Amino acid sequence: MDGARAASRLRVVLGHLGCPSAGAVIAHPTSGAVPSASFHPQFQYTRDNNVLSLEQRKFYEENGFLVIKNLVSDADIERFRSEFERLCRQEVKPPGLMLMKDVTIAKSKYAPSEKVITKAQDFQEDEELFRYCTLPQILKYVECFTGPNIMAMHTMLINKPPDSGKKTSRHPLHQDLHYFPFRPSNSIVCAWTAMEHIDRNNGCLVVLPGTHKGTLKPHDYPKWEGGVNIMFHGIQDYDENNARVHLVMEKGDTVFFHPLLIHGSGQNRTQGFRKAISCHFASADCHYIDVKGTSQENIENEIVSLAEKLYGVKEGVSLKDVWRFRGRLVKGQRVNL
Repeated sequence: MDGARAASRLRVVLGHLGCPSAGAVIAHPTSGAVPSASFHPQFQYTRDNNVLSLEQRKFYEENGFLVIKNLVSDADIERFRSEFERLCRQEVKPPGLMLMKDVTIAKSKYAPSEKVITKAQDFQEDEELFRYCTLPQILKYVECFTGPNIMAMHTMLINKPPDSGKKTSRHPLHQDLHYFPFRPSNSIVCAWTAMEHIDRNNGCLVVLPGTHKGTLKPHDYPKWEGGVNIMFHGIQDYDENNARVHLVMEKGDTVFFHPLLIHGSGQNRTQGFRKAISCHFASADCHYIDVKGTSQENIENEIVSLAEKLYGVKEGVSLKDVWRFRGRLVKGQRVNL
């Protein structure tokens, strides 16, 4: 990673801060969707347009997620896969990118490859991977949740490895809003695309339908015997009787979900590498908040500490400063974020 370039960009951003500022669910094809009516006062999580059918809108409103079949082409996915492999081999080093390893293989002697890297996080400066965030078919659906001014805020290509036996390939149940210092939550959505067949064997997403209607809960590292990966915070208190849905997805299927939806993923029990590419989008009309004194203060301290280590910027950095650095406009106008 070009740390000097990344640090330079972050300093430029900081220089502007003085300015105002229940079993498996398999989705079915959505082609030929019937346009929703022009206005439904009961809808608070989706926007009025002609993309989602009335049935789809009601499903998202009630459950907090929606799977669209075969949304991303095989050709695009193979391009993303190839670029990820180049990143793993360190043939390209875009600024700001963080390559992460599973805690149980972090000190392994493997040569740089997909066997070592479990996540390429913050790929906003890698133009090939960032194409995912600009795909028209992705943005068409994103606009149903954010409106027309769209920021790509958080990017990840996740490479879940075969579990080492310590169960560290799983991800604890969590809410993505825990990581975000911007609101309102109803103007944020994640697009998460399967890069191959994904089921319970290789660690599919598990969601708790309807939990997006609740509040942000306190998160921290779970007390797992085998260890926990960096920044894998989990909810400390949730209803264990809440129904769980395991999302079985095919290559190219994409799930859109609300940042308060409680979700996680299981361990990979296969010998393959389960890949997915994702981006959290937000309306550019969202605003930043100060998380000090809230349940998010612990993740702010951790992320800021990591940013200081990576970029060498140590003067008054906050969580929202880091997100200003990450965010890129993908459609419309950059208003606040």
